[in-house]
Amino acid sequence: MLFIGTAGYSYEDWRGIFYPENLDKKEMLGFYAREFNFTEVNTTYYKMPNRFMLYHMQEKTPEGFQFVIKAHREMTHKREDNEQRFTEFKEALKPMVEAGKLGCVLAQFPTSFRNKDENRDYLRYFKEQMGDIPVVIEFRHKEWIQENVFSLLEDEELGYVCVDEPRFKTLVPPEVRATSRIGYVRFHGHNYKKWWHHEETHERYDYLYTEEELNDWAPRIQKLSTRTEKTFVSMNNHYRAQAAINGRMLRELIENVGVFP
Repeated sequence: MLFIGTAGYSYEDWRGIFYPENLDKKEMLGFYAREFNFTEVNTTYYKMPNRFMLYHMQEKTPEGFQFVIKAHREMTHKREDNEQRFTEFKEALKPMVEAGKLGCVLAQFPTSFRNKDENRDYLRYFKEQMGDIPVVIEFRHKEWIQENVFSLLEDEELGYVCVDEPRFKTLVPPEVRATSRIGYVRFHGHNYKKWWHHEETHERYDYLYTEEELNDWAPRIQKLSTRTEKTFVSMNNHYRAQAAINGRMLRELIENVGVFP
């Protein structure tokens, strides 16, 4: 199954572009779910989620809708004495697991997380802590793009997050791999000017893909989806609803190559 959506959905600057101007913020998720079949929840990186929050989120979406929950930063960036944080995080996920709406957990590691013995061990620890909950890994440094790393991910049943982002020498190239039953692609945009030098985080993702750029990805996504049980494609260029615009565009392109029934 293929799921196309955006990284987050509750953005004020989407009003008048994707959402009606006067739409109540509480109605945004329901409105969003009429068009897209999954979303990433990125606020959980900054604030530990709770069962109440995630229960009410899944209640606003139809059957078959999927959520991908980003791991809290103490699980990916602190990486010491954090076993209790994993426990809290897994407890919060229970309503989505029970509803069948948890696609996977997204663990996005920082650029400083390099390919070293202790960090490879941490990936194993991460999987052990998450148990049966599916996990996908996003690296931010190209050192990880090696065959032995892909083998490690396969052995641990950790999904690899394929990324499209600026082609700086230390960043991850657009490598497409399936290392678990979950396939994953994230589109970050190509804003070279603002990637490292920005005042607000959203400036990094201020980019609108062209149809030609996305068309190059359509057959690659199709191929990835044939190797996995579920494949998620997330548009993270969220500034002023560019993610929603490109999500629609990509869905149409992929329909043309025959992924959707």
